Amino acid sequence: MGHGIAANLLAEGYSLTAIAHRNRAPVDDLVGQGAQEASSVVELAAASTVVFLCLTDSVAVESVVSEMESALKPGTVIVDCSTSDPVVTMRLAARLAERDVAYCDAPLGGTPDQAEAGELQAIVGAAPDVFERLEPVFACWTARTIHIGGVGDGHRMKLINNFISLGYGALYAEALSVARKAGLSIEQFDSVIRGSRMDCGFYRTFMGYSLEGNREAHKFTLTNAYKDMRYLEAMANNGGCTTPVSSAVKNSFAAAVAGGGDGPEDYVPHLTDYVARANGIA
Repeated sequence: MGHGIAANLLAEGYSLTAIAHRNRAPVDDLVGQGAQEASSVVELAAASTVVFLCLTDSVAVESVVSEMESALKPGTVIVDCSTSDPVVTMRLAARLAERDVAYCDAPLGGTPDQAEAGELQAIVGAAPDVFERLEPVFACWTARTIHIGGVGDGHRMKLINNFISLGYGALYAEALSVARKAGLSIEQFDSVIRGSRMDCGFYRTFMGYSLEGNREAHKFTLTNAYKDMRYLEAMANNGGCTTPVSSAVKNSFAAAVAGGGDGPEDYVPHLTDYVARANGIA
């Protein structure tokens, strides 16, 4: 996701500094397009007026922000495009405000292909003046930018969005096992759902694995799905909500991760394999 965002910013003429993590290939490509490479997050912070973060979870976000904090100049904006815990988001925003550094949560909707095409959705939580400053920057890489509210609201809404999508995933995986146990094939199942009122974009990418064997049909890891559902459940608990459905969805992904689906290429559609295995389906 980060590569697509960065490449579109470069294409629109913005100067860009990037830093490598585990995978050098995206940064090498960006440098080839004119980006500068920082040797540390401190160097990156010192060179930037807007810092985009696209990280695994709130633990990583808080660690990176803490490391770069001393080098952030007054007037800088940090934009967290991760799906993060809103409690951590609010804590960081309050802390950075004391340094005159603004915080914006802008979690993403879409796929890596949509990132490359500049067609992501951003759900933005920010003060009005911060959003106004960032809006032309978001326009470089989004097809739809929604200013949902203040800081933290973007992450809150993203968790609810992911609850719905991951709930679909858990439902599809279980429904496919029930169908197969009842003697119906995946093709028969799909012939009814596809094109019906129950069809949707998520269904189509999810079924790319079950129908076609495309392991990269929806490149969102089971580990990230489990993390997002834990954050959602915590948010619901903080609000005093009962969580019979979201807890069940979380447990579906927890079982898959505990059952070996904890790798970087174990994606949400592969949940069907773990549910099938639990039901004695090869």
